[in-house]
Amino acid sequence: MGDTRTEDDFVVHIQATIATDPKAKWVFIADQLNTHKSASWVKCVTELCGIETPLGEKGQSGILENMTSRVDFLRCAEHRIRFVYTLKHCSWLNQVEIGFGILSRRLLKRGSFPSIEVMNQRIQAFIAFFNDTLAKPFRWTYIGKPLLV
Repeated sequence: MGDTRTEDDFVVHIQATIATDPKAKWVFIADQLNTHKSASWVKCVTELCGIETPLGEKGQSGILENMTSRVDFLRCAEHRIRFVYTLKHCSWLNQVEIGFGILSRRLLKRGSFPSIEVMNQRIQAFIAFFNDTLAKPFRWTYIGKPLLV
């Protein structure tokens, strides 16, 4: 990953992931970030899967018309590459978000890093330390009672 989280960055990242096993079936789990539902990602999936369906025009028609039509396409279980999206506003269900929260609270929140390279080294060291000494399965404690708002 790079310094930014743009639509193009996401496409490049996913393409690199798929390149590790280009013929495999892939199911990506993603949150509701708009870059995970982009027109460029739909075009990429179309190319990688050899889909010849006309895509239409962004904001006008077809699969590219709007976010909903793009998500419907990206979720299609018939595609070799597809997405499953987490529910909106439920980052507490996402194991990656929980991991990022731990990293943020224990390392990044009060951290001072002279360079990106040093920050990357400290993150890698923290992950190794955490995995060796602190990691354990998460124990879910929510029992289904309505949350107070």
